[in-house]
Amino acid sequence: MTGHAFDGRVLDASIDPEQLSLFPDISGNTINGLGESAVRPPSPIYWQDPRSLAHGRLQNWMLEKTRRDVPEIMEMRHGLGGRGNEERAPVADHRADGTAAGFTTQVKAYALTAEADDVGIARMRPEWVYEGHTVELPNVIIVLVRMDHAELATAPEPPSVVEVMRQYNRGTRAARAVADWIRQRGFQAVPHGGPVGGPLVMVPAAIAAGMGELGKHGSIIHRRFGSSFRLAAVLTDMPLDVDTPDAFGADGFCENCQVCSRACPPDAIADHRQTVRGVGKWYVDFDRCVPYFNQTYGCGICIAVCPWSRPEVGPKLLQKMLRRLE
Repeated sequence: MTGHAFDGRVLDASIDPEQLSLFPDISGNTINGLGESAVRPPSPIYWQDPRSLAHGRLQNWMLEKTRRDVPEIMEMRHGLGGRGNEERAPVADHRADGTAAGFTTQVKAYALTAEADDVGIARMRPEWVYEGHTVELPNVIIVLVRMDHAELATAPEPPSVVEVMRQYNRGTRAARAVADWIRQRGFQAVPHGGPVGGPLVMVPAAIAAGMGELGKHGSIIHRRFGSSFRLAAVLTDMPLDVDTPDAFGADGFCENCQVCSRACPPDAIADHRQTVRGVGKWYVDFDRCVPYFNQTYGCGICIAVCPWSRPEVGPKLLQKMLRRLE
């Protein structure tokens, strides 16, 4: 990658100097736990309260630039379809009778009528919860909403981020609706929707809930939607059966595919798995990615060009990989 050294990291020379001046002394990869051999909870790094983040000034810079350049996405509460009711339904005094299997069938069916395109369930794990947060509810329901790939494919231009935020709103509406449905049956339920982070990292929870496999670009690859989707979550104590991870060959495909790594302008996508907080996985270099991400309203090139995301390619890939697995 061509560029210049900045605080020990290589960054593209086209990045705004004002943004570069806001970089903290600590590497984002260090905060993320790159190279650490022990499993631990993640540290907040982005899309959290900026006052508590080493990269908080960078996050504010990105949001201010987006506010100036793409003003239609800044009114999230009511614009782009809105985010649903902010006030949660009261928890009913008496819990509904039922079994975990029965509640699982019902909540999934309801989620699919409440704007979700897919839904999965996992048992909460402490290593998914950000440092400084506490999650006492035992189950997490993952809600997936599909993006319009034609809009996503405009990345890194403004129409892409407008579509991203539109789907974050839809995911939030779905999660809030599911949470209220559960609360009306006497169980606790707390919804979380992006882009601002909640108490847990959704990607590993979504993988455990059967939403797909981690791709080289650091996002999940879903067997039907590729990486052209967004996630929301509901934490609950409703008795539920959990799903199992869905392995259909995407991880192995990424070993040889170079599409996203070659398309990444800051060269942030590695061709090999790395150890992050004790887990070997695909990892995107935060320090290389985030300056370009900030300057282009969230970028999204890697997931847009991913062969699994392309409607004319993804289904054919799935059939090919399933035949190999057989």
